[in-house]
Amino acid sequence: MSLRWLEAVLPLGIIAGFLCVMGNTQYFIHKAAHGRPKHVGNDVWDVAMERRDKKMMEMLASPSSSSS
Repeated sequence: MSLRWLEAVLPLGIIAGFLCVMGNTQYFIHKAAHGRPKHVGNDVWDVAMERRDKKMMEMLASPSSSSS
């Protein structure tokens, strides 16, 4: 009678385990597809700033023909 709490622990453990498996599966699939982990809370503004920064870094890295 004192181990009655064990009845609830087993299903909760199974549910928690499957939630962890699903989250890790999403993480590894996204990382394999995009080459980096997913950014949590990344909205349209953040994506635009990443594109802008990438474009600016490419412009700085390329040799410019206008400067003499």
